[in-house]
Amino acid sequence: MSHSRPPQSIMADMQEVPPVTKASIAPRKSRAISHHSDEALSINLYNSRRGKFTDSVNSGGGAAIPLYTPQERRRRDASPWTIVQGVLAPLQFFVFLVSLCLVIRYLATGDGLALATTSVVVKTIALYAIMVTGSIWEHEVFGRYLFAGPFFWEDVLSILVLALHTIYLAALVFGMLSSRDLMLVALAAYATYLINATQFLLKLRAARQQQSSAAVSSVGLAS
Repeated sequence: MSHSRPPQSIMADMQEVPPVTKASIAPRKSRAISHHSDEALSINLYNSRRGKFTDSVNSGGGAAIPLYTPQERRRRDASPWTIVQGVLAPLQFFVFLVSLCLVIRYLATGDGLALATTSVVVKTIALYAIMVTGSIWEHEVFGRYLFAGPFFWEDVLSILVLALHTIYLAALVFGMLSSRDLMLVALAAYATYLINATQFLLKLRAARQQQSSAAVSSVGLAS
């Protein structure tokens, strides 16, 4: 028994098969995978992200954080201790410069021990005054006498400065060190004080820049 099909049936089957074209064999393009969320990525969103990146660069790797909150700024401006700090800080720095010259003069020539000693004592008293009043100011503004967040590392170094000045004063009163060794302790205290003063100056400079930027931004929004 033959299983061959008649020619007419074969021709009919061939007509039913769709022709093979380039379109039918072309590979399907895969949908591009987006790394963004399904939310619309507007230009505002992009600018916001770019702004955050710029802030982190300008602040050395982290978003710029204001030194004072609006409430802290109002308390700072209203506190009388702000004026006291503004007077004592440059006064102490002036005493520091005079005393530094007298200490170096004694170490270099051996002359002027009494003047150098007196100047270091005066500098130490000025330091105590600014530390006590500064702690009161810090409590009024930030609610803590020491180690408030914005001035934490400045306060840490201030404690070291205070300790070195106190060591000098104790050694002087109890005769624990020679005159030359006392002056070397004073130099160590002054070097630490200078670093600490630089910390505060940089912090206050950053605060002024942030305040100026905030003022410019508010003017831009108002316009």
